[in-house]
Amino acid sequence: MPFPSAHTCSKSYRDFPCCHRQWRHPGHCRFLHGYSRSFTFWFQAEILDANGFVVDFSSLRQLEQQLIDQFDHTVLVNGDDPLLDQWQALHAQGALDLRVMDNVGMEASAALVWGWANGLLLGQEGGRACCWRVEARENDKNAACYTATPSWYPSSSLTPRQEPWPAP
Repeated sequence: MPFPSAHTCSKSYRDFPCCHRQWRHPGHCRFLHGYSRSFTFWFQAEILDANGFVVDFSSLRQLEQQLIDQFDHTVLVNGDDPLLDQWQALHAQGALDLRVMDNVGMEASAALVWGWANGLLLGQEGGRACCWRVEARENDKNAACYTATPSWYPSSSLTPRQEPWPAP
């Protein structure tokens, strides 16, 4: 969570149509099914940049491209999916655009893209700003969030309940 002295902002990317399956699920989620995924990123910084921004959204084009490459018109499967050979054969034949992931679930997807955002920000900002939360949404009804402060962020040694200044 952001700290009391942090400025925050958010950026959303919407409508990445893809499909996946949770092959271990005993119900209908084991079948290949599709969603139009969306992601919202929350950023924080204790010090604003020269333009007065937490994050200059135009600097996030690489993150947007990663989202497009991973989730736009793709088929997502777990690396341990028993049908992986068949998915790979269909990919090789041009029938689908396959992405193999550790876990295709929305919770794991939120954590994955949180890592992408923070890797980008660390390189661009040198630790001035970070992504502290991502919401991965599969539709209007269902979403999962990942919330964490990266270890390299200056205030990461504080817990959200601690004040960054001494108590009176």
